[in-house]
Amino acid sequence: MLIDHTVPLGTALTVTHASERGPRKHNADAFAVGRRTFVVADGVGDSSAAAEAAWAAARAAALVVDPVSAILAARDALQVHSGDAVIVVATARPEGGFDVAWAGDSRAYASSGPDLVQLTTDHTVAQYFRERSLVPAPRLEHVVTNTVRHATLQNIGRASTRAPRIALVSDGIYGPLGHNGIRAIMSGHVSAERLVRAALYARGTDNATALVVS
Repeated sequence: MLIDHTVPLGTALTVTHASERGPRKHNADAFAVGRRTFVVADGVGDSSAAAEAAWAAARAAALVVDPVSAILAARDALQVHSGDAVIVVATARPEGGFDVAWAGDSRAYASSGPDLVQLTTDHTVAQYFRERSLVPAPRLEHVVTNTVRHATLQNIGRASTRAPRIALVSDGIYGPLGHNGIRAIMSGHVSAERLVRAALYARGTDNATALVVS
């Protein structure tokens, strides 16, 4: 279990992050924390190349304050790697709240009290069908239509929130927990470790990684 606590902006924010391999051979998830930038990346596949790509993308993105530019920096960092990853990035605004960008199906959730809002929309074939009022096959939930390597200014997702708390998670968290499970944890004394442990307890079959900023 990888856990850390830091305070990047004076004493205004607290960050926790945690990651577990779960039943996979490799932990291809990664996270990174910059001065005001927070990142979760999920390598495509269960391999050392996927893990290396996720870490390279996360570390490069964390150095950039603007979330869209952070993903483009992550894309550039993957030019010397053979793997690929999906990514979600949040940057803390000085006046409060967060700006978010993503490529793929890692997610950001905003929380204010008992309310939980999913800020991101998955870049997957399943989501493509849902937006056209079609019912996708379950396997299409895991077929991504965008990744770090294919990110452009046009296809990077964008969102913002004034909520005081945000969680960035890989699909190994939201898959087994669902929206209601994440909301139950986020409405209490939340930490990234609680999200990861809950996902594994719910018999998650993937790497599980979370980063919570509040």
